[in-house]
Amino acid sequence: MTTHVAPPCPLTRRAVLAVAGGALPALLAGCVEPPPPKTYPPLTFGYLTKIKLDVANIAEDVAWTPQPVANGEHVENQSPVQPVDALRRMVQDRLIPGGSQGQATVTIDDASLTRVADRFEASFAVHMDIHNADGTRSGYAEAKVARTRTISNYAPEAVRQALYDLVKATMRDMNVEFEYQVRHSLGDWLQSTTPAAPPPPPVEQQNLGTPEKS
Repeated sequence: MTTHVAPPCPLTRRAVLAVAGGALPALLAGCVEPPPPKTYPPLTFGYLTKIKLDVANIAEDVAWTPQPVANGEHVENQSPVQPVDALRRMVQDRLIPGGSQGQATVTIDDASLTRVADRFEASFAVHMDIHNADGTRSGYAEAKVARTRTISNYAPEAVRQALYDLVKATMRDMNVEFEYQVRHSLGDWLQSTTPAAPPPPPVEQQNLGTPEKS
């Protein structure tokens, strides 16, 4: 019984005849598989300044859902890093609970990547509520940022690269804006992340004895 191995690309009728004529090696040489898709590292923010809050817990919530875009479309699923994931990572990497009661909740209000005409548009927004132990809200801050990027290459990998770069740049803006708004609006809830300086060592005392009388 003869086993036939299928080549890695479709064969036309002419190609089948060429194979029958003994031209298989030359034919397969032109059937090169495309390279695997490029991998992109996740966006992390642990290298940035920590924000320590006087609360016992920090939670995340996603209130955003894609809305219709006039003369455009949502393209979040084409980005190697989803904006929602990047925003949640910002919360996890930058906020630290340092209190014994109360809760801070960061809500993602917008995590849009859209294409309108020949440009990509990013629009990110979050807000943070501080609640006391009894559930009453006692603090609030919000941050919004937006960026655009012109499209010049519509190849799939070029689109992925452009969206990744756009998300990365917009998250850089968001980190700056988020920290500013938190420090501006929630100053009473901030705690220092710098360890207290150790107390100075005790002054050494030396018994000089009783001075001699002259």
